[in-house]
Amino acid sequence: MNLARVAAVARKEFLHVRRDPRSLGMAIAIPMLLLLLFGYALTLDVDKVPLAVWDQSRTPESRDLVARFAGSRYFDVRLRAEGYPDIERAIASREVIGALVVPRDFAARIATGLEAPVQFFVDGSDSNTATFALGYAETVARSWSREVVVRQAGLSGAGRPAEPLEVRPRVWFNEDLESKNYIVPGLIAVIMMVIAALLTSLTVAREWEQGTMEQLIATPVRPSEIVAGKLVPYFVLGMLDVFIAVAMGELLFRVPLRGSVALLFLLSAVFLVGALSMGMLISIMARSQLLATQLAMVLTFLPSFLLSGFMYAIANMPAPIRAASHVIPARYFVSILKGIYLKGVGLPVLAGEAALLSAFGAAVVLLATRKLRKTLG
Repeated sequence: MNLARVAAVARKEFLHVRRDPRSLGMAIAIPMLLLLLFGYALTLDVDKVPLAVWDQSRTPESRDLVARFAGSRYFDVRLRAEGYPDIERAIASREVIGALVVPRDFAARIATGLEAPVQFFVDGSDSNTATFALGYAETVARSWSREVVVRQAGLSGAGRPAEPLEVRPRVWFNEDLESKNYIVPGLIAVIMMVIAALLTSLTVAREWEQGTMEQLIATPVRPSEIVAGKLVPYFVLGMLDVFIAVAMGELLFRVPLRGSVALLFLLSAVFLVGALSMGMLISIMARSQLLATQLAMVLTFLPSFLLSGFMYAIANMPAPIRAASHVIPARYFVSILKGIYLKGVGLPVLAGEAALLSAFGAAVVLLATRKLRKTLG
């Protein structure tokens, strides 16, 4: 490979990017916009669930239970219902998501030591929010029930009852369970995969459509030098995007970065080579900018978003889908980013993912070179 010829092709591509503000906008502005949009809009945190309450007991005990729900950070009492029709109307209109119904004999059953069941309705049309709301309701009710048992035991002189099992939970790496802390690193991987492939998917196809590929074929530049030269400008832009994304995660979203920054950029560079080469391969095979753009979007965004473990746990997917996810490079980069950001692990832990990313990058570069050589021949 002649480095002078590679530099000449790279200089030509740099000039084209500089003279094409749309490419610069795609390379810099779109990743920032996507990170802002998804970073703020895409959240799995469920707080202040709108709640309706129908207190049929209207006793100090029932008011204490309702106050426990209203005072938690999980619920926001929006409606004091007077019957089931009010609850049905509020849930149907999305005014509330859940409803607490306290029966008339609630206080009497508490006083006699009997079980005092209450009803909790939840809107199941949003299964994710409903699951969280049910869990929150069980937690609040269990906490209140435990305090009642202790208080009654103290009044009877029996002392505090012993609990056979006590769970002391502790969360590692994301202590507050904030969804942005694992969504933002995953977003960086998905956005960089899509943008990188889109950028390079236009390079060779543009040459064919503008009629300049024939001139390039007539030169002594080898296919490997064309591929390398065209990758260089977009690699620089890609690394600039990584820097911007990391800065936004640190300064704007306050996502903790516990690992090595140098390792983060090193493995990002490895990932970028594979993503850019994949776009180049699409461009070589499509020969049409429109078709190349469409293929790049379909082959990068959907697999990276759905099968990388960014949004959905791979372990919960059917076996054929889990097997297919092994060929998605974003899967390994998402794992790397979460490991560096949240766990602070180093290369010994991430060596497997790094090796697979390197193998993917080398394989796609080789395939793009071979396809271009076949086309030129």
